[in-house]
Amino acid sequence: MGKFDEIGQGGFDPVGGQGYCVDIAMLIDATGSMSPIINEVKENAMAFCAKFHEAMEASGKNVDELRIKVIPFRDYAYDGDQAMKESGFFSLPEQNDAFRDYVSSITATGGGDEPESALEAMALAMRSDWTTKGAKRRHVILVFTDASAVPLKESNRTKSEYYPENMPADLAELGDMWSGCTQELGGMPDEQSARLVLFAPNVKPWCDMQVWNNVWVSFSKAGAGLSEIDTGMAINLLVASVY
Repeated sequence: MGKFDEIGQGGFDPVGGQGYCVDIAMLIDATGSMSPIINEVKENAMAFCAKFHEAMEASGKNVDELRIKVIPFRDYAYDGDQAMKESGFFSLPEQNDAFRDYVSSITATGGGDEPESALEAMALAMRSDWTTKGAKRRHVILVFTDASAVPLKESNRTKSEYYPENMPADLAELGDMWSGCTQELGGMPDEQSARLVLFAPNVKPWCDMQVWNNVWVSFSKAGAGLSEIDTGMAINLLVASVY
């Protein structure tokens, strides 16, 4: 697993006096199996950004811009137009109320049996309108799920009229999008700024992503929720990675 604090900001010129610009895309499993823990996940999601901002300031790192977007996902085989939603970026703290309202509105329903359409959600997140501002920046994807993920372009899902176009063919192509190796499919602007945090069970494909660069995984037991230790560790790693 690529350690967060071993990768530099190659290509960026850290001009004195300029702060950090950070974008976070939160992917939240909103299927029925999340019902026992969805409120906890939403509270963790809403608290994560505030705690990250506080930790950055405590480390003497000024945050010039913090934006967050939310992608609740379900399953294209079962949920039609409710399989995937995507907000725009909220600027925090200015749009904190709108961000909290959006997260609060997420309900755990549908999805059928696992696995879910999480990898399509990751591809959509990677194609976000990431910030290009600042001498130093981070583009962060957080994934909250209690299930495995459907292989990309699985035939039963692509039959849906709502299945998104131009999806990667498999996990390898998704990995190329993550590393910024392909422009044809879109993806992260560059590997140096990208960070991926997974709160997920120890099953495929999540365990396979440990070989990607700049990934931190907190494997959880399905239905067990998230702990303060897990979220606190992720925040500390992200803060340490911004230098």
